[in-house]
Amino acid sequence: MARAHVEEPPPQVRLGDGTIAKVVPSRFASGWELDVDGTPQSHVDLDDPTHLHFEYVARMGAVIDRLRMPGQPLTAVHLGAGALTLPRYIAHTRPGSRQQVVELEQPLVDLVRSALPLPRDAQVRVRIGDARDVAGRLPAGLTGVVDLVVSDVFAGAQTPAHLTSVEYFRVLTRLLAPDGMLLVNVADGAGLAFARREVATIRDVLPHVIVLAEVQTLKGRRFGNLVIAASAAPLPTEWLPRLMAAGPHPAKVAQGAEIDEFVRGARPVTDADALASPKPASSIFDV
Repeated sequence: MARAHVEEPPPQVRLGDGTIAKVVPSRFASGWELDVDGTPQSHVDLDDPTHLHFEYVARMGAVIDRLRMPGQPLTAVHLGAGALTLPRYIAHTRPGSRQQVVELEQPLVDLVRSALPLPRDAQVRVRIGDARDVAGRLPAGLTGVVDLVVSDVFAGAQTPAHLTSVEYFRVLTRLLAPDGMLLVNVADGAGLAFARREVATIRDVLPHVIVLAEVQTLKGRRFGNLVIAASAAPLPTEWLPRLMAAGPHPAKVAQGAEIDEFVRGARPVTDADALASPKPASSIFDV
């Protein structure tokens, strides 16, 4: 009798909240996806670290490409590890970069390192703990010298409330060089009430802000990701045509008066009134 073929289960771990994280082949492109509780969290192409499949990550990559001189090493801090997509991208495009990654879940880091190993020459240090707590305890040598801070922290499909407030972003701002850049991934849906408050919150600590998103998402007509880029220094306007051209399309970059209108009537979030980001409908991740 022929023996039935049994498929090997994907590499997976149980996280502290009971959800399952697993690494599975990408459904839509070459490479792999990190899936947490049914939510695609990250995409990695081990053969091509410049392949940024998720749209919001590609927009983050487009901003990172404009920092400093092309190929110049960066000092970067990433809050939220995922599958280490952006640390891989920076290590590949800017060799010699020094990067710190903060992740709450040790099992997740172990899974990613085993199933999707980093290149040997990548200078990436992973610290385990709550993003806000660890960011406030990073070595003094990082204070005021970091070129790039990325905040992309999700518990399942939501950003925890304590990582949305003015107090949280002040912790991150203390790390930045005078012209350093903060990048924040925000997920929101119809009306964009959460995203508008997040932009108002970030602008309360860093005055120069742009927002990148898919056109319908930025209009509040569909659930999606918005990338907020902010700095204490003016953002060069010559970036904008290149950011638009970099896609993904159809893309929109809001700046200046558009940001003023976007946040009109929105109060900055404080620890006293912070809420987690809205949870998307599970159907949004269906094939």
